[in-house]
Amino acid sequence: MNTSLIRPGGSRHVTIVSASVGAGHDGAANELARRLRAAGFSVDCHDFLDLLPASLGRLLRQSYAVQLRAAPESWERLFTALDRRRNLAAAVRALSGLAARRIARTAAPESAAIVSTYPLASQALGRLRQRGVLRAPVVTYLTDLSVHPLWVAEGVDVHLALHPATAAEAHRLGAADVRVCAPAVRPGFRPPSSVLERQLARLRFSLPDDERLALITAGSWGSGDVAATVSDVAATGLVTPVVVCGRNTALREKLARSGAAITLGWVDDMPALMRACDVAVQNAGGLSSLEALATGLPVLSYRCLPGHGRANAAVLEEAGWAPWARHADLLPEALFTALTGPRTVDRAVAADPAAIVAALAAERNATVTAGREPAGAPELAVVEASR
Repeated sequence: MNTSLIRPGGSRHVTIVSASVGAGHDGAANELARRLRAAGFSVDCHDFLDLLPASLGRLLRQSYAVQLRAAPESWERLFTALDRRRNLAAAVRALSGLAARRIARTAAPESAAIVSTYPLASQALGRLRQRGVLRAPVVTYLTDLSVHPLWVAEGVDVHLALHPATAAEAHRLGAADVRVCAPAVRPGFRPPSSVLERQLARLRFSLPDDERLALITAGSWGSGDVAATVSDVAATGLVTPVVVCGRNTALREKLARSGAAITLGWVDDMPALMRACDVAVQNAGGLSSLEALATGLPVLSYRCLPGHGRANAAVLEEAGWAPWARHADLLPEALFTALTGPRTVDRAVAADPAAIVAALAAERNATVTAGREPAGAPELAVVEASR
């Protein structure tokens, strides 16, 4: 055990466990880390997939990507089965336990708080917390508005939810302490300060200055029926589609050949691109939707990914954050309403998730300083947790 990392009394260290499955989990983790560092904490971030033994994490990532691209409906069946079949869900929880030894050595004993932005990481961390291996509070930041049962893990101290409807669902699934917080979105995602800034953003991406633009997002992998979405959006005659294809080179080449849209690959400055557009059309309901809303860009859900994409779209609509056009014949009216309606969503001011984590870390430090809890976790417990 590396005892040099143990800080007597008051630790200013936070461990974050995410997963490189798309960009949403890592995006939230990176922003939480940035805010915590600004508050004076040292932070280390770990990829849960890298903590799995052998090449299991890489296989899991590749399988998920192939499933979304080649057989998306099968992902929805699995997504639903994990909710309804206890034996299958138990097997997935057991899979998360394979990372227990590495997580225990990574996160204990130096951390004053431990944060998960990925459901399987939450399952492993919750188990370690229950067994006493992790003495620091464990926090799950729910990156999705919808809550799959795997997001809620016994042993996790606090679940952070982005909306009261999300919090209510987490409570229903067994989470004891659920707190509503603001999305962990980078500060660069803000409305344009002037018409000139918007025009300069269009110039930067070589976008037409005199057309209404619909930004079509499909995650870092360019997943979903993007070509059909582009065709349907263009057919309305209301907007020119601007498609972010992420790392999906084949998708970009296919759309470029069709001539139906302006196509972009990986974009480093998404805040500027969002400020350049008039509406966002999304299919997953993840981080991109929250970033667009923070930019003051109206969001519309359409041709959503099976499983989590449709589940998130339903909650986005329930929350009043983004309407869901479930059929092509509903798309023109939905687009027109988004283009002519207000560019901001009426959202109650919620707590900064990083501030909640910092407060929990301070509470833990106070407990250690008062001598009511030892600073470190015994090596025996680490070994026992991996069995």
